[in-house]
Parts: sequence; structure tokens; C-alpha cells
Amino acid sequence: MKIISVNLNGIRAAAKKEFFTWMKKQQADIICIQETKAQPFQLADPLYHIEGYHIFFNSAEKKGYSGVAIYSKSRPDSIDLSLGTQWGILDKEGRFIQVNFGQLSIASLYLPSGSSGETRQTLKYQFLDKLTPLLHAMRQNSRSYILCGDWNIAHKEIDLKNWKANQKHSGFLPAERAFMDQLFNNMGFVDAFRVVEKDPDHYTWWSNRGKAWEKNVGWRIDYQIITPDLKDTVNTASIYKAQRFSDHAPLIIEYQKNIADFYLSVNTSDNA
Repeated sequence: MKIISVNLNGIRAAAKKEFFTWMKKQQADIICIQETKAQPFQLADPLYHIEGYHIFFNSAEKKGYSGVAIYSKSRPDSIDLSLGTQWGILDKEGRFIQVNFGQLSIASLYLPSGSSGETRQTLKYQFLDKLTPLLHAMRQNSRSYILCGDWNIAHKEIDLKNWKANQKHSGFLPAERAFMDQLFNNMGFVDAFRVVEKDPDHYTWWSNRGKAWEKNVGWRIDYQIITPDLKDTVNTASIYKAQRFSDHAPLIIEYQKNIADFYLSVNTSDNA
């Protein structure tokens, strides 16, 4: 099972940079996209409807803003467009979509950024507060989860180049990092990339200023966060940088299990 997660910072802009040409060659089972920045009518073009994939969008009400999508080779049993609670303005920003297969759920999640100012940082903290009990609930049920997306938080010092200079900046604030500590240490979720890649200098986002891309002065803020039952199934993890489709790079994880395996587990339980 090959899963790609990428923030495209505009799906139409990424298409002009040959993202879909590259995507077709990957033959991934699932592609999770964040920041589509497109309304449904703008996604009707055949360019965005790749043969062999079922496609699901959740667009923001605001034009040219936010939005998530999932491309899936397998048809899911069901799709969720909401995290199941009242989120106020965040319900309107198209930040979540989840597809369900047997005992497996795969989500494309786009957390708010607080870099534009105090108002959005407060909204980001509200999002984390609302997300926390839902993550706890995921760990308490029997499903397997792969939560793909741009979390807009670098967890540890190894996850951004200039960590000393960014300790007071959104994305590396103590409260944000504490949330990630809780996610991995207390709840038991797993950072799939770090299962197989322990070295520094691996990033998924670079500022457009100061030749950050060329100098690899980046942040690792895009994740595939998995339930612990999937930890031993992570085969390979990579960040694709040979082409640049947006200010983020695709995160590619390959798992030993196939989607069909998550139906076998259901049938086995039923027969028991």
C-alpha cells in the first residue's frame, strides 16, 4: 500500500507544474492532498479526474482557500467530510476528509497556520483543543488510522533547520510541540516517517524567501501519523524533491499491508 500526502498550495497551480503527470507514474494507492484552493466547479476539468482513481474533494466556502482531497484506487465503504463535532468557522474551511475501508480509515487533514497573526494562532489552538478528544477516541476503538496531512507543526529540533531562531514562531511554539508530545507519547500514535528515517535534514516545507529550497533550510510539518498497529508495516519513507510542485514536497510511505487486508481482519472477527 503506497500512500502519498502533499500540500499543493493550489491544485491548479500544481497541475501547471506537471504534478498530475508525476502522480500518474507513482501508481500510489492513495493520494491525500491539502490546500486545493479550488471550488467544486473548478475541479470538473478532466485534468483532475485521473483514470483508475475515485476522487473526493472537500472545498472551503471561501474561494481560493484551503480545501482537501483524496484520490483512491479502491472505492471506500464510506467518506467522512466532518470530524463529527461543531467547529464553527473551521467547518467552512474544508480541512478534513476521510475514506474508510473495512477496519482502516485514511484522512487528509490540513491544520490551520498561525503565522499570519494572533487571531489565527488562537484559532489554531482551538482546533488542537477540539481535535484532542477525537484523537483519543480513535485510539480507543479498534480501527487502524493513517492521518495524512500538513499539521503546520514541527515536532522536535531535528524537524527544522533553524530551530533556535524559531522557538517563538508559529509552528514551533512550546504549546504546539506539547500537543505533538501528547499525540505520540501519551496517545501512542506513531510518526510513520520516523519509523524508518532517523536522520536530520529531512524537510517537507521551505519558505519562498532566502533561497531556502536550494539551501535546504526547511521544516518537516507534513506527516503520516498512524495507529501503533501499523508501525511494523512501514516499509519505506521518502520525501520527493526532484521536482517542485509547491512550497511543500510529497511525503511517500509504503506499507506492507494492502487495503484488502483490512477487510480480511473484519471477516475473521465476524467468523470468530
